[in-house]
Amino acid sequence: MTTTNEIADKIAGEQGLTKALSKAIVEAVFAAITTAATAGAETSIPGFGKFKVKETPEREARNPGTGASIKVAAAKKLTFAPAKALKESLNK
Repeated sequence: MTTTNEIADKIAGEQGLTKALSKAIVEAVFAAITTAATAGAETSIPGFGKFKVKETPEREARNPGTGASIKVAAAKKLTFAPAKALKESLNK
């Protein structure tokens, strides 16, 4: 697992930045993606992929313990679709 601190440390080392500045940059990128998602906009990062909001409709489900029918409310989910270049590098 990689954390935001590890990403920031790697950027700091590669770009000659302070760890605090690189962490602020990483957090700003995540904040921009979050802001776009809450507004319903898609975020596309060439060579990496796209983040987009998907709306799931209300549906009926079953409680596995009791077998009772329940309604699951409609919700919004953030999905990620990897770019072709990323998929290819994963499947080498």
